[in-house]
Amino acid sequence: MFRINHESNRIIKVQPVSFSELGFTERNHLQEWLANQPDALGEDLLIIQKEFDGFDDTRERLDLLAIDKQGKLVIIENKLDDSGRDVVWQALKYASYCWTLSTAQVADVFQKYLDRSAPGQNAQALICEFLGKAEFGDVVLNSGDDQRLILVAAQFRKEVTSTVLWLLKHQVDVKCFKATPYRDAGDLFLTVEQVIPLPEAEALMIGISTKEAEEHATERGLATRHQLRLEFWNTTLQALQAARITRYANVGPSKDHWLDAGSGMSGVYYSMVLNRDEARVDFALDTGSKEANKFLFDHLFSRRAQLDAEFGEPLQWRRMEDRKVSLIECAAPFDGHNRAAWPAIVEWLVSRVRQMEAVFDKEIAGLRQAARAFATKDAAG
Repeated sequence: MFRINHESNRIIKVQPVSFSELGFTERNHLQEWLANQPDALGEDLLIIQKEFDGFDDTRERLDLLAIDKQGKLVIIENKLDDSGRDVVWQALKYASYCWTLSTAQVADVFQKYLDRSAPGQNAQALICEFLGKAEFGDVVLNSGDDQRLILVAAQFRKEVTSTVLWLLKHQVDVKCFKATPYRDAGDLFLTVEQVIPLPEAEALMIGISTKEAEEHATERGLATRHQLRLEFWNTTLQALQAARITRYANVGPSKDHWLDAGSGMSGVYYSMVLNRDEARVDFALDTGSKEANKFLFDHLFSRRAQLDAEFGEPLQWRRMEDRKVSLIECAAPFDGHNRAAWPAIVEWLVSRVRQMEAVFDKEIAGLRQAARAFATKDAAG
Protein backbone atom coordinates (compact mmCIF):
# COMPACT_ATOMS: atom_id res chain seq x y z
CA MET A 1 0.00 0.00 0.00
CA PHE A 2 1.24 3.52 -0.85
CA ARG A 3 0.19 6.98 0.31
CA ILE A 4 0.05 9.65 -2.38
CA ASN A 5 1.79 12.94 -1.56
CA HIS A 6 0.10 15.56 -3.72
CA GLU A 7 2.63 18.26 -2.95
CA SER A 8 5.69 16.26 -4.02
CA ASN A 9 3.80 14.14 -6.58
CA ARG A 10 5.33 11.02 -5.08
CA ILE A 11 4.03 7.86 -3.48
CA ILE A 12 5.25 6.81 -0.05
CA LYS A 13 5.08 3.20 1.04
CA VAL A 14 2.86 2.52 4.02
CA GLN A 15 4.39 -0.22 6.12
CA PRO A 16 2.34 -3.27 7.04
CA VAL A 17 2.24 -4.32 10.66
CA SER A 18 1.08 -7.44 12.42
CA PHE A 19 -2.21 -7.79 14.23
CA SER A 20 -0.33 -8.73 17.39
CA GLU A 21 1.74 -5.53 17.23
CA LEU A 22 -1.49 -3.57 17.21
CA GLY A 23 -2.96 -5.61 20.05
CA PHE A 24 -5.82 -6.88 17.90
CA THR A 25 -7.45 -10.26 18.55
CA GLU A 26 -9.26 -12.64 16.28
CA ARG A 27 -12.58 -12.67 18.12
CA ASN A 28 -12.85 -9.03 19.22
CA HIS A 29 -11.49 -7.41 16.07
CA LEU A 30 -11.10 -9.35 12.80
CA GLN A 31 -14.25 -11.37 13.40
CA GLU A 32 -16.25 -8.27 14.33
CA TRP A 33 -15.03 -6.34 11.31
CA LEU A 34 -16.08 -9.10 8.90
CA ALA A 35 -19.36 -9.76 10.69
CA ASN A 36 -20.36 -6.13 10.23
CA GLN A 37 -18.78 -5.67 6.77
CA PRO A 38 -19.03 -9.08 5.04
CA ASP A 39 -18.72 -7.53 1.56
CA ALA A 40 -15.03 -7.08 2.43
CA LEU A 41 -14.89 -10.71 1.23
CA GLY A 42 -15.86 -9.64 -2.27
CA GLU A 43 -19.54 -10.62 -2.36
CA ASP A 44 -22.89 -10.11 -0.69
CA LEU A 45 -23.13 -12.40 2.33
CA LEU A 46 -25.69 -12.52 5.11
CA ILE A 47 -24.02 -13.32 8.42
CA ILE A 48 -26.37 -15.58 10.35
CA GLN A 49 -24.24 -16.54 13.36
CA LYS A 50 -21.01 -15.80 15.23
CA GLU A 51 -19.17 -18.35 17.34
CA PHE A 52 -21.67 -20.96 16.24
CA ASP A 53 -21.61 -23.96 18.59
CA GLY A 54 -24.82 -25.74 17.65
CA PHE A 55 -23.12 -29.07 16.99
CA ASP A 56 -24.15 -32.18 18.89
CA ASP A 57 -21.57 -33.83 21.14
CA THR A 58 -18.86 -31.22 20.53
CA ARG A 59 -17.87 -27.91 22.06
CA GLU A 60 -16.30 -26.64 18.85
CA ARG A 61 -17.27 -23.21 17.53
CA LEU A 62 -16.95 -21.90 14.00
CA ASP A 63 -16.10 -18.21 13.69
CA LEU A 64 -18.75 -16.94 11.28
CA LEU A 65 -21.60 -18.65 9.48
CA ALA A 66 -23.22 -16.96 6.47
CA ILE A 67 -25.45 -17.64 3.50
CA ASP A 68 -24.70 -16.43 -0.03
CA LYS A 69 -27.06 -15.21 -2.73
CA GLN A 70 -27.71 -18.81 -3.85
CA GLY A 71 -28.72 -19.87 -0.35
CA LYS A 72 -25.55 -21.86 0.24
CA LEU A 73 -23.97 -21.98 3.67
CA VAL A 74 -20.59 -20.27 3.93
CA ILE A 75 -18.22 -21.28 6.73
CA ILE A 76 -15.78 -18.44 7.50
CA GLU A 77 -12.70 -19.23 9.58
CA ASN A 78 -10.50 -16.35 10.74
CA LYS A 79 -6.90 -16.42 11.89
CA LEU A 80 -4.65 -13.48 12.64
CA ASP A 81 -0.96 -13.34 11.74
CA ASP A 82 -0.61 -17.05 10.88
CA SER A 83 -3.17 -19.42 9.40
CA GLY A 84 -1.85 -22.32 11.44
CA ARG A 85 -1.64 -25.84 10.06
CA ASP A 86 -5.14 -26.98 10.94
CA VAL A 87 -7.39 -24.24 9.58
CA VAL A 88 -8.50 -26.28 6.54
CA TRP A 89 -9.25 -29.29 8.72
CA GLN A 90 -11.28 -27.11 11.07
CA ALA A 91 -13.27 -25.57 8.24
CA LEU A 92 -13.97 -28.97 6.68
CA LYS A 93 -15.18 -30.30 10.03
CA TYR A 94 -17.53 -27.36 10.44
CA ALA A 95 -18.82 -27.80 6.88
CA SER A 96 -19.54 -31.45 7.64
CA TYR A 97 -21.36 -30.47 10.84
CA CYS A 98 -23.47 -27.91 8.94
CA TRP A 99 -24.19 -30.27 6.03
CA THR A 100 -27.32 -31.69 7.68
CA LEU A 101 -28.95 -28.36 8.56
CA SER A 102 -32.36 -27.97 6.93
CA THR A 103 -33.83 -24.69 5.69
CA ALA A 104 -35.89 -24.37 8.87
CA GLN A 105 -32.87 -25.12 11.07
CA VAL A 106 -30.74 -22.52 9.27
CA ALA A 107 -33.46 -19.93 9.82
CA ASP A 108 -33.62 -20.93 13.50
CA VAL A 109 -29.83 -20.50 13.84
CA PHE A 110 -30.18 -17.00 12.37
CA GLN A 111 -33.10 -16.14 14.62
CA LYS A 112 -31.11 -17.04 17.73
CA TYR A 113 -28.31 -14.78 16.50
CA LEU A 114 -30.76 -11.92 15.93
CA ASP A 115 -32.40 -12.42 19.32
CA ARG A 116 -28.99 -11.90 20.88
CA SER A 117 -27.59 -9.14 18.67
CA ALA A 118 -30.65 -7.31 17.23
CA PRO A 119 -33.81 -8.19 19.18
CA GLY A 120 -37.12 -7.74 17.39
CA GLN A 121 -35.94 -8.68 13.92
CA ASN A 122 -37.35 -11.66 12.03
CA ALA A 123 -34.87 -14.12 10.52
CA GLN A 124 -37.23 -15.48 7.87
CA ALA A 125 -38.12 -11.98 6.64
CA LEU A 126 -34.46 -10.96 6.42
CA ILE A 127 -33.57 -14.14 4.54
CA CYS A 128 -36.40 -13.53 2.05
CA GLU A 129 -35.24 -9.95 1.56
CA PHE A 130 -31.61 -11.05 1.04
CA LEU A 131 -32.52 -13.77 -1.48
CA GLY A 132 -35.24 -11.76 -3.23
CA LYS A 133 -38.03 -14.20 -2.36
CA ALA A 134 -41.63 -13.17 -1.75
CA GLU A 135 -42.21 -15.65 1.05
CA PHE A 136 -40.18 -18.06 3.13
CA GLY A 137 -41.94 -21.08 1.62
CA ASP A 138 -40.06 -20.36 -1.61
CA VAL A 139 -36.66 -20.38 0.12
CA VAL A 140 -34.24 -23.32 -0.14
CA LEU A 141 -31.14 -23.13 2.04
CA ASN A 142 -28.11 -25.40 2.31
CA SER A 143 -29.21 -27.62 -0.57
CA GLY A 144 -27.12 -30.70 -1.36
CA ASP A 145 -23.44 -30.81 -0.46
CA ASP A 146 -22.37 -27.38 -1.75
CA GLN A 147 -21.25 -25.83 1.54
CA ARG A 148 -18.57 -23.20 0.93
CA LEU A 149 -15.39 -22.34 2.85
CA ILE A 150 -13.69 -18.97 3.29
CA LEU A 151 -10.38 -18.75 5.16
CA VAL A 152 -9.01 -15.39 6.33
CA ALA A 153 -5.49 -14.81 7.70
CA ALA A 154 -2.50 -12.48 7.39
CA GLN A 155 -0.29 -15.33 6.15
CA PHE A 156 -1.07 -18.82 4.84
CA ARG A 157 1.29 -21.71 5.42
CA LYS A 158 2.33 -23.83 2.44
CA GLU A 159 0.60 -26.90 3.82
CA VAL A 160 -2.63 -24.88 3.89
CA THR A 161 -2.34 -23.46 0.39
CA SER A 162 -1.39 -26.86 -1.01
CA THR A 163 -4.48 -28.44 0.56
CA VAL A 164 -6.72 -25.61 -0.64
CA LEU A 165 -5.51 -25.99 -4.22
CA TRP A 166 -6.17 -29.73 -4.05
CA LEU A 167 -9.68 -29.09 -2.74
CA LEU A 168 -10.34 -26.62 -5.56
CA LYS A 169 -9.30 -29.19 -8.13
CA HIS A 170 -11.83 -31.56 -6.60
CA GLN A 171 -14.65 -29.00 -6.87
CA VAL A 172 -14.75 -27.94 -3.20
CA ASP A 173 -15.64 -24.23 -3.13
CA VAL A 174 -12.93 -22.69 -0.94
CA LYS A 175 -11.32 -19.25 -0.96
CA CYS A 176 -8.40 -17.71 0.92
CA PHE A 177 -8.28 -14.03 1.82
CA LYS A 178 -5.16 -12.25 3.06
CA ALA A 179 -5.96 -9.62 5.69
CA THR A 180 -3.15 -7.08 6.18
CA PRO A 181 -3.19 -4.17 8.65
CA TYR A 182 -1.18 -0.99 7.93
CA ARG A 183 -0.18 1.90 10.12
CA ASP A 184 0.55 5.37 8.79
CA ALA A 185 1.33 7.81 11.57
CA GLY A 186 -1.82 7.71 13.68
CA ASP A 187 -4.03 6.12 11.02
CA LEU A 188 -4.73 2.40 10.66
CA PHE A 189 -5.78 0.66 7.45
CA LEU A 190 -6.79 -2.86 6.48
CA THR A 191 -6.68 -4.62 3.13
CA VAL A 192 -8.55 -7.86 2.49
CA GLU A 193 -7.33 -9.50 -0.72
CA GLN A 194 -8.47 -12.75 -2.28
CA VAL A 195 -5.31 -14.75 -2.91
CA ILE A 196 -6.69 -18.23 -3.73
CA PRO A 197 -8.05 -18.51 -6.28
CA LEU A 198 -6.91 -15.20 -7.74
CA PRO A 199 -10.05 -13.27 -8.78
CA GLU A 200 -8.87 -12.83 -12.35
CA ALA A 201 -8.23 -16.58 -12.59
CA GLU A 202 -11.59 -17.63 -11.13
CA ALA A 203 -13.45 -17.51 -14.44
CA LEU A 204 -10.72 -19.61 -16.03
CA MET A 205 -10.81 -22.08 -13.14
CA ILE A 206 -14.57 -22.38 -13.45
CA GLY A 207 -14.09 -23.14 -17.13
CA ILE A 208 -11.45 -25.73 -16.33
CA SER A 209 -13.68 -27.31 -13.69
CA THR A 210 -16.53 -27.53 -16.19
CA LYS A 211 -14.23 -29.13 -18.75
CA GLU A 212 -12.90 -31.61 -16.19
CA ALA A 213 -16.43 -32.43 -15.08
CA GLU A 214 -17.40 -33.12 -18.69
CA GLU A 215 -14.31 -35.27 -19.16
CA HIS A 216 -15.08 -37.22 -15.99
CA ALA A 217 -18.67 -37.67 -17.11
CA THR A 218 -17.42 -38.91 -20.49
CA GLU A 219 -15.03 -41.31 -18.79
CA ARG A 220 -17.81 -42.62 -16.56
CA GLY A 221 -20.05 -42.98 -19.61
CA LEU A 222 -17.36 -44.91 -21.46
CA ALA A 223 -16.81 -47.19 -18.48
CA THR A 224 -20.55 -47.88 -18.33
CA ARG A 225 -20.76 -48.59 -22.06
CA HIS A 226 -17.68 -50.81 -21.91
CA GLN A 227 -19.22 -52.85 -19.10
CA LEU A 228 -22.49 -53.12 -21.02
CA ARG A 229 -20.70 -54.36 -24.11
CA LEU A 230 -18.68 -56.94 -22.19
CA GLU A 231 -21.87 -58.30 -20.69
CA PHE A 232 -23.69 -58.26 -24.03
CA TRP A 233 -20.96 -60.03 -25.98
CA ASN A 234 -20.55 -62.62 -23.25
CA THR A 235 -24.28 -63.37 -23.51
CA THR A 236 -24.11 -63.50 -27.32
CA LEU A 237 -21.09 -65.81 -27.39
CA GLN A 238 -22.84 -68.20 -25.01
CA ALA A 239 -25.89 -68.18 -27.29
CA LEU A 240 -23.74 -68.92 -30.36
CA GLN A 241 -22.10 -71.81 -28.54
CA ALA A 242 -25.50 -73.17 -27.50
CA ALA A 243 -26.62 -72.95 -31.14
CA ARG A 244 -23.50 -74.94 -32.17
CA ILE A 245 -22.12 -72.06 -34.22
CA THR A 246 -18.35 -72.33 -33.80
CA ARG A 247 -17.31 -69.28 -35.82
CA TYR A 248 -16.63 -67.28 -32.64
CA ALA A 249 -15.44 -70.21 -30.49
CA ASN A 250 -11.97 -68.68 -29.99
CA VAL A 251 -13.19 -65.08 -29.61
CA GLY A 252 -13.65 -63.49 -26.19
CA PRO A 253 -16.09 -60.74 -25.15
CA SER A 254 -14.91 -57.20 -25.89
CA LYS A 255 -15.55 -53.65 -24.67
CA ASP A 256 -15.79 -52.58 -28.33
CA HIS A 257 -19.08 -52.32 -30.19
CA TRP A 258 -18.03 -55.00 -32.65
CA LEU A 259 -16.78 -58.59 -32.51
CA ASP A 260 -14.85 -60.05 -35.45
CA ALA A 261 -14.19 -63.66 -36.48
CA GLY A 262 -12.06 -64.98 -39.32
CA SER A 263 -13.36 -66.56 -42.51
CA GLY A 264 -10.30 -68.66 -43.32
CA MET A 265 -9.02 -66.06 -45.81
CA SER A 266 -6.67 -63.27 -44.77
CA GLY A 267 -8.36 -59.86 -44.71
CA VAL A 268 -11.86 -61.34 -45.11
CA TYR A 269 -13.91 -61.77 -41.94
CA TYR A 270 -17.32 -61.82 -40.32
CA SER A 271 -18.35 -59.16 -37.82
CA MET A 272 -21.18 -58.67 -35.34
CA VAL A 273 -21.91 -55.02 -34.49
CA LEU A 274 -23.98 -53.53 -31.67
CA ASN A 275 -24.78 -49.82 -31.89
CA ARG A 276 -27.13 -47.72 -29.76
CA ASP A 277 -29.85 -47.94 -32.41
CA GLU A 278 -29.10 -51.10 -34.42
CA ALA A 279 -27.52 -54.53 -34.55
CA ARG A 280 -25.64 -55.71 -37.61
CA VAL A 281 -23.84 -58.68 -39.14
CA ASP A 282 -21.14 -57.91 -41.73
CA PHE A 283 -19.12 -59.86 -44.25
CA ALA A 284 -16.05 -57.64 -44.59
CA LEU A 285 -13.51 -57.44 -47.41
CA ASP A 286 -10.53 -55.74 -45.80
CA THR A 287 -7.29 -57.00 -47.32
CA GLY A 288 -4.22 -54.77 -47.48
CA SER A 289 -5.24 -53.29 -50.84
CA LYS A 290 -8.20 -51.00 -51.42
CA GLU A 291 -8.23 -51.92 -55.11
CA ALA A 292 -8.23 -55.62 -54.28
CA ASN A 293 -11.14 -55.17 -51.90
CA LYS A 294 -13.20 -53.39 -54.56
CA PHE A 295 -12.31 -56.12 -57.06
CA LEU A 296 -13.48 -58.84 -54.66
CA PHE A 297 -16.63 -56.86 -53.87
CA ASP A 298 -17.44 -56.57 -57.59
CA HIS A 299 -16.80 -60.30 -57.99
CA LEU A 300 -19.54 -61.01 -55.44
CA PHE A 301 -21.81 -58.13 -56.47
CA SER A 302 -22.09 -59.59 -59.98
CA ARG A 303 -24.19 -62.35 -58.35
CA ARG A 304 -26.04 -60.10 -55.94
CA ALA A 305 -29.53 -61.37 -56.75
CA GLN A 306 -28.46 -64.99 -56.23
CA LEU A 307 -26.69 -64.29 -52.94
CA ASP A 308 -29.59 -62.20 -51.61
CA ALA A 309 -31.96 -65.06 -52.41
CA GLU A 310 -29.69 -67.56 -50.64
CA PHE A 311 -29.53 -65.31 -47.58
CA GLY A 312 -33.33 -65.04 -47.52
CA GLU A 313 -33.59 -61.23 -47.55
CA PRO A 314 -31.92 -58.33 -49.37
CA LEU A 315 -28.42 -57.55 -48.08
CA GLN A 316 -26.85 -54.10 -47.97
CA TRP A 317 -24.02 -53.97 -50.48
CA ARG A 318 -21.59 -51.17 -49.53
CA ARG A 319 -18.65 -50.79 -51.88
CA MET A 320 -17.58 -47.68 -49.90
CA GLU A 321 -15.50 -45.83 -52.49
CA ASP A 322 -13.92 -43.52 -49.92
CA ARG A 323 -12.62 -46.31 -47.69
CA LYS A 324 -10.33 -49.28 -48.05
CA VAL A 325 -12.86 -51.80 -46.71
CA SER A 326 -16.02 -52.96 -48.49
CA LEU A 327 -18.95 -54.48 -46.58
CA ILE A 328 -21.92 -56.71 -47.21
CA GLU A 329 -24.35 -56.25 -44.36
CA CYS A 330 -27.57 -57.25 -42.72
CA ALA A 331 -28.90 -54.75 -40.13
CA ALA A 332 -32.00 -54.25 -37.98
CA PRO A 333 -33.12 -51.47 -35.61
CA PHE A 334 -32.72 -52.23 -31.90
CA ASP A 335 -32.23 -50.31 -28.65
CA GLY A 336 -28.75 -51.69 -28.11
CA HIS A 337 -28.18 -50.10 -24.68
CA ASN A 338 -31.42 -51.47 -23.23
CA ARG A 339 -30.86 -54.77 -21.42
CA ALA A 340 -34.53 -55.65 -21.83
CA ALA A 341 -33.95 -55.75 -25.61
CA TRP A 342 -30.94 -58.03 -25.41
CA PRO A 343 -32.73 -61.40 -25.74
CA ALA A 344 -34.30 -60.30 -29.05
CA ILE A 345 -30.99 -58.84 -30.28
CA VAL A 346 -29.04 -61.98 -29.39
CA GLU A 347 -31.62 -64.20 -31.07
CA TRP A 348 -31.45 -62.03 -34.20
CA LEU A 349 -27.63 -62.07 -34.28
CA VAL A 350 -27.43 -65.86 -33.88
CA SER A 351 -29.90 -66.31 -36.74
CA ARG A 352 -28.12 -63.84 -39.06
CA VAL A 353 -24.63 -65.17 -38.31
CA ARG A 354 -25.87 -68.62 -39.30
CA GLN A 355 -27.40 -67.27 -42.52
CA MET A 356 -24.27 -65.22 -43.36
CA GLU A 357 -22.05 -68.27 -42.90
CA ALA A 358 -24.33 -70.40 -45.08
CA VAL A 359 -24.05 -67.90 -47.93
CA PHE A 360 -20.43 -66.77 -47.82
CA ASP A 361 -18.44 -69.71 -46.45
CA LYS A 362 -18.81 -71.40 -49.86
CA GLU A 363 -17.62 -68.20 -51.57
CA ILE A 364 -14.20 -68.20 -49.91
CA ALA A 365 -12.58 -70.49 -52.49
CA GLY A 366 -13.83 -68.28 -55.32
CA LEU A 367 -12.60 -65.14 -53.49
CA ARG A 368 -9.11 -66.66 -53.13
CA GLN A 369 -9.07 -67.39 -56.86
CA ALA A 370 -10.29 -63.87 -57.65
CA ALA A 371 -7.59 -62.38 -55.34
CA ARG A 372 -4.88 -64.32 -57.18
CA ALA A 373 -6.25 -63.17 -60.53
CA PHE A 374 -6.22 -59.56 -59.32
CA ALA A 375 -2.64 -59.91 -58.04
CA THR A 376 -1.49 -61.34 -61.37
CA LYS A 377 -3.26 -58.60 -63.31
CA ASP A 378 -1.87 -55.93 -60.99
CA ALA A 379 1.69 -57.27 -61.33
CA ALA A 380 1.39 -57.31 -65.09
CA GLY A 381 0.42 -53.65 -64.96
